[in-house]
Amino acid sequence: MTLRIGLGLAALGRPGYINLGHDQDLPPRREVEDLRHRTHELLDEAWRVGVRYFDAARSYGLAEKFLGEWLAANPGRRAELTIGSKWGYTYVADWRHDAVTHEVKDHSLQTFERQWPETLQALGGPPDFYLVHSLTSDSPALTDTKLLDRLGELAADGVRVGLSTSGPHQAATLRQALKLDRPFSAVQATWNVLEPSVGTALAEAHDAGWFVVVKEAVANGRLTSKAGETPFNEFAGQHHLSPDALAIGAAAAQPWADIVLSGATTAEQLESNLAYANATPLAEFVQEPSEYWSERSALPWI
Repeated sequence: MTLRIGLGLAALGRPGYINLGHDQDLPPRREVEDLRHRTHELLDEAWRVGVRYFDAARSYGLAEKFLGEWLAANPGRRAELTIGSKWGYTYVADWRHDAVTHEVKDHSLQTFERQWPETLQALGGPPDFYLVHSLTSDSPALTDTKLLDRLGELAADGVRVGLSTSGPHQAATLRQALKLDRPFSAVQATWNVLEPSVGTALAEAHDAGWFVVVKEAVANGRLTSKAGETPFNEFAGQHHLSPDALAIGAAAAQPWADIVLSGATTAEQLESNLAYANATPLAEFVQEPSEYWSERSALPWI
């Protein structure tokens, strides 16, 4: 059984991340070998239950390498999988969860030319999707003709080129990309019951033939039990659902969503995520985008 749920490796490939309780979810030492073992263990479990979409990025520490090692150890599985990755951020934390800076953004052609071979080496081959990571209105990527030409070459070689979006103006950024006749055909965006503002633009992208992936469906843990006694969690309890299952169900119910990413870091979290039931957008929990993104930016790396 192939599921519409994918597994994102943002919280598995590096020792620090902004998910609530991240420091409690990983092995105490958080050494490279500890996270390698955990990532491979979770990939095995995801495969077993039918997950066939895996997502990584150059800035997710060693996530691409861990995934590539797992693919090499299970060569018969690659043909059944869809692999997405992203470029444009460089991981600079030197495997420290308490680093001052964890990643540096640069959407230049030079960064692409450096990171694309790194992705190929780490994964052992090309991903199916390769996205500009966290494209925002201040990025030059949408107007850099040399970069767009180079991405067009990648698309001509069979890799679906796209972008991920972030911030309160996701919809405007996506619509700017939709106006181009090249080379994008995929988007990964933050959509959840707290921040659904990009939904209409994602529907437009889907109607235009783009592949749409939802990230941060549980809002970096704010729509899970780790958030405590919130109105959303109380509502989920009244409906006999775990908060994360309700949140993922709301995303999966959107007709334009091809894949909804789980950011699980334990087998138990993955199991809970996959127990989702389709739900309405739950409009009573919507925040103003500026409020949502301000709160997200204040989350600590732990």
